[in-house]
Amino acid sequence: MGKYYTKYGIGVAVLLIAYFLLTKLVGLHQYPILSAMNGVFIGGGIFYAIKNYKASTSSFKYQDGFQTGLFTGGLATIIFSIFMAVYIFQIDTQFATAVLDSWNLNFNKGSLILVLSLIIMGFSTSFVLTLAFMQLLKDSWNQRA
Repeated sequence: MGKYYTKYGIGVAVLLIAYFLLTKLVGLHQYPILSAMNGVFIGGGIFYAIKNYKASTSSFKYQDGFQTGLFTGGLATIIFSIFMAVYIFQIDTQFATAVLDSWNLNFNKGSLILVLSLIIMGFSTSFVLTLAFMQLLKDSWNQRA
């Protein structure tokens, strides 16, 4: 199970980083709405990690598939959040201010809130998508007629 969530988690993280750098290259990285694609990338990674794990094991248990999905999304979230923290605090210190200005907040905006929101969104997206995909991929308890 570990090789599946490691492989797909790192793959999703690389894809998320590449997508962010591509949007930066085009000049669209300051629009938070484009981060909705992150959910598509995380969802694809979770789906294929669970699907391939199920295909490789003879006795697929719900909790093992659920764990694979959560760890895949969690690993991708942690790696991407570390990259974004380095980017925000070391490479482009004005990026967080530009993004947070579009949120119309009325208090002192720190860059850490942006990294924290990335972590929360990544873990919650991973949890919800894992629940959804396990409904598709779990073994049915219904008896054949």
